[in-house]
Amino acid sequence: MLKRYGIGLAGYTTGAAAARTGDEMSGPALLLAGLAATGSAATASALLAGVTIAAAVGGPLLGALLDRATRPGRLLSAALAGYAAALLVVLGCLGRVPIALTLAVAVLAGLLGPALAGGWTSQLPRVVNPRTLPRANAYDAMTFNAAGLVGPALAGLTAHLAGANAAVVVSAALVALALPVALALPPRTDRAATDGATGPIRADLAAGFRAIVRIPPLARATTTSVISCAGQGMLVACAPLLGHQALGGTGQGTVLLSLVAFAALAANALLARRPAPLSPDAVVGWSTAVLALALALAATVHPVAVLAAAVLLGAAEGPQLTAVFAIRHREAPQRLRGQIFTTGASAKLSGFAVGAAAAGPLATRSLSLALLTAAAVQLLALLCHAAWRRPDPFGPHRSSADAPSQRFDAQGARETGEGGRTGVAGER
Repeated sequence: MLKRYGIGLAGYTTGAAAARTGDEMSGPALLLAGLAATGSAATASALLAGVTIAAAVGGPLLGALLDRATRPGRLLSAALAGYAAALLVVLGCLGRVPIALTLAVAVLAGLLGPALAGGWTSQLPRVVNPRTLPRANAYDAMTFNAAGLVGPALAGLTAHLAGANAAVVVSAALVALALPVALALPPRTDRAATDGATGPIRADLAAGFRAIVRIPPLARATTTSVISCAGQGMLVACAPLLGHQALGGTGQGTVLLSLVAFAALAANALLARRPAPLSPDAVVGWSTAVLALALALAATVHPVAVLAAAVLLGAAEGPQLTAVFAIRHREAPQRLRGQIFTTGASAKLSGFAVGAAAAGPLATRSLSLALLTAAAVQLLALLCHAAWRRPDPFGPHRSSADAPSQRFDAQGARETGEGGRTGVAGER
């Protein structure tokens, strides 16, 4: 059975898909609405930048608060409601109040954004049976792929049919649709839920960062995925030029990105039915190698090679995301699970932003150079993954990292005055 608590995997996946589609839709919708209201491309891009940068900053704090909450679903639903409301407030402010105030509201929305990514995924072990967590994890990753495929297209279609403002309203409505599912998420019944809520929040934040650094599989997966995400950001920045030079139009760049998202969705759908024979740690390494190969192939700017590269990119991105989630579920100490997921998501978002920013000047000089640099970034991620490789006394296929996580939990509890009474049994 996939169902463990009231909402089950179907309800969880439906809520996650709605919220994440609304999130993916909100960026293009804000760009279109900002441009329509102000006529300034700089203002429109500033709105998107404010949301993105704030999301990278807000992840650790939101995760720590989720870990301290006895009913994390209520906090998650409040974050979703705040995100949806902030989108509508931004829409109401555009062209009517000073742009600085509008940007401040956009930043506030961005601070709540990690609730739609890592904050939601961190609750998955409370929803499904532990034996079916790998399959459920693949379905969860599919919601990201589906949102990336549907969200931008839905924003464009809605703006075309009903105007840019309507696209923002629809994106907020999709996020709001997930509220009942978030409220139905099960409460924490373990003692860590109450033990962890008594100390200062800065101690929890420090413990979360220590866990990511000190637990080798977490450190390896986080470092690899963040660097890899920088390479993916470079690809997205290059997509319009790549579409123009390889397929005859800048608009074809969005077709390439849609093909990547579709291939990622298909790969994760296959993983949900037939789990990979490799451990998640190995999947992260192999998928990163395929990403490097695909970007090098795209650098040829030959139409057939570029289309093949897009398929390879999606076939690697999908399993990589699923594998990173599996490692976090396996390795994260229970009392820090939410923070590890949201911090990881924030770090990847930062890596993506850095890669996208770096690709612009390179692509202006040479598109092939920019794509080869993106391939080199993936190779750097692969080298970092290999550098962390070491014998694992617990074996590559253990169902959880109970031993190292429990040791870290006990150590972290002593350091924060919680008496070492934490563990992973409560969620399992």
